[in-house]
Amino acid sequence: MKILTVFFLALSFLMLSCQSSSLGMANTTPPSHAIWDQLVKSHVNADGTVDYKGFIKDKAKLEQYTKLLSENAPDRKTWSKNQQLAYWINAYNAFTVKLIVDNYPVKSIRDLGPALKIPLVKDVWHYKFFKIGGVESSLDEIEHSILRKEFDEPRIHFAINCASVSCPPLLNEAFVAEKIDAQLTKVATSFINDPTRNKIKADQAEISSIFSWFKGDFTKKGTLIDFLNLYSKVKIKPNAKISHLDYDWNLNE
Repeated sequence: MKILTVFFLALSFLMLSCQSSSLGMANTTPPSHAIWDQLVKSHVNADGTVDYKGFIKDKAKLEQYTKLLSENAPDRKTWSKNQQLAYWINAYNAFTVKLIVDNYPVKSIRDLGPALKIPLVKDVWHYKFFKIGGVESSLDEIEHSILRKEFDEPRIHFAINCASVSCPPLLNEAFVAEKIDAQLTKVATSFINDPTRNKIKADQAEISSIFSWFKGDFTKKGTLIDFLNLYSKVKIKPNAKISHLDYDWNLNE
């Protein structure tokens, strides 16, 4: 049953990656991410666990930031690639936190799908609960139709957080264009070498299911082992046995 679940998740992600998005605005300038930086520094621990009750106390500030994002979507013609990338990563993370805050307490983000009872919405990631430039959108659209489709950047998988224990930890600083490459390297290195999420030895590696679901994103320039070895402190042999760990969808608090 677990194998079938992983298969259908991978299939759905593949289908979603074929979609595109027109989200954006004209004549905008990149907004400051200082509010988000303050929030995550205050309510996200170094290990990525999130104090959602703290975010609830700061809900007005969180909504101030998400409003700023909604009203200042990227101008694809004038913003740099890094400015757009930082915006979309922060937007995904901020709106995910807002989703949890608006429905707290919850055991798992996946529980919100059926709980919301929205017609034609098959899971929580397709729920259009926020607007970008006046257009209703979803976390699914940001992840699959923008980040995965428009940016040749597999490290985004370690930057966006799905509010779950097995997800790459939520970074306790905002992503910013000026240092986004270093930040992406930081989160990739941290996640791959985290023994609670990846158990890597030279001859065998038990790795996150993320590397199964999105394998195509990690193998455009080589094998999956080649990608892992870019960041892994323990270098994996080419013929090492690779398996995938079960995913813990419990809330990351």
